[in-house]
Amino acid sequence: MSELERITARRSELDALAEELGKRLREVEAEREELVIAERVLHRLAEQDQVVAEAAALVAPVNAQVAGRAVLLVPHRGDEPGETALPGDYRRILQIVRAADGPVQVRAVGEESGLEVVVRGKLEPLRAKMTKLADRGWLHKRPDGRFTARR
Repeated sequence: MSELERITARRSELDALAEELGKRLREVEAEREELVIAERVLHRLAEQDQVVAEAAALVAPVNAQVAGRAVLLVPHRGDEPGETALPGDYRRILQIVRAADGPVQVRAVGEESGLEVVVRGKLEPLRAKMTKLADRGWLHKRPDGRFTARR
């Protein structure tokens, strides 16, 4: 093989390699662009999550430690701007009592909440929550044990 043939063969190899490397470079650049876009999206989502978390912290019920256990504090009615300061299950109880035509028994609230009302033990935690709402001024507990919503 002559020198000219070797040079031509090597040039052909290098041209093929340059073409392959060019193709790989375009693939790498495309993937890098996708990663830049993905990074922007993740930053935006993180910012949105932070805004949502900050907003939730403003309306989240206060947690406290009692005897080493975390408990939710139900605020007194006049202390907070509204029902949003209450945990979700307490807000649901208020909605059920307000929707009733008159004073309601714990059993009726339990039925509306989907609890097994035939099992007495299932109603006791609900009774405790309703009593707590009454103690904090959100509900009124009548002498007959039924509850009404305070207006």
